[in-house]
Amino acid sequence: MFIDQAKIYVKSGDGGRGCASFYRDKYNRYGVPDGGDGGRGGDIIARADRNLSTLLDFTYKRHFIGRHGGHGSGNGRRGKDAPSITLRVPAGTLVRDAHEGTLLRDLARDGETVVVAVGGKGGLGNKRKVEATEGERGQERKLLLDLKLIADVGLIGFPNAGKSTLISGISKAHPVIAAYPFTTKAPVLGVVHADSKTFVIADIPGLIEGSSRGRGLGDKFLRHIERTKVLVHVIDMSGFEGRDPLTDYKTINRELKQYSADVASKPQLIVANKMDLAGARANLARFRRAVKKSVVAVSALQKEGLEDFVAAIAKKL
Repeated sequence: MFIDQAKIYVKSGDGGRGCASFYRDKYNRYGVPDGGDGGRGGDIIARADRNLSTLLDFTYKRHFIGRHGGHGSGNGRRGKDAPSITLRVPAGTLVRDAHEGTLLRDLARDGETVVVAVGGKGGLGNKRKVEATEGERGQERKLLLDLKLIADVGLIGFPNAGKSTLISGISKAHPVIAAYPFTTKAPVLGVVHADSKTFVIADIPGLIEGSSRGRGLGDKFLRHIERTKVLVHVIDMSGFEGRDPLTDYKTINRELKQYSADVASKPQLIVANKMDLAGARANLARFRRAVKKSVVAVSALQKEGLEDFVAAIAKKL
């Protein structure tokens, strides 16, 4: 299951207590303070891991509490520092403070880390000739984890335009494919090899009019193309379901502009799909006259034109 948002609670470990202890022997009537300091509490750390692709684990466990530091003891012995707890999240996860809304870190690259809750300092022992103190409390906060997929190319278009068939034809991705809209309910990633180049392509669930305002969960899907370098606009050129290819093209681009000017300004490759169906060639001719942009014609089902399609993406990149 693909989960791209999660809310969790984290609390780092408390610092250990400082020790109140006195060394006495026959020469020290009143005793010499020798209590050691407490150890530091364990931090909570978030680390990006490219081997993960979903925040699903955080739907089952939402509370993460660090261990407290060891307590100080006599003879000046310091308590042990507690080990940190590391939360593995997919690369591309934004870590935010859920209360303040501030961005703590964008973990865009594999191995990047951020300390989301700092462990408390250990208390002071009386060997410092002060009264022994308690350790500091660990930091606690609620976090919002927000995953935005990292891909070079994003496939966009209306439901049932053939995006899933297209990505399965050029990569080893295996999305669910069926002859009804909204078959794809979550983004799917695939790796494409084009001569000496390799790029990652994301199949975004179908967009509809009003997607930028959240209709059909469109706003949740659109954010997954924010990091892409190129958008591939897939259009059902056959108009098989009574749709007009030109209207579809204008509608999707309007939704992109309403969602984000940055997303709308990304380089876009137009792909005319389902060219094996009746009426597609006539619609393509009319579309080219109206749009006056380069269009790559393919049939994802018949695997026709896919080599030219991949080459055109590589050229855009």
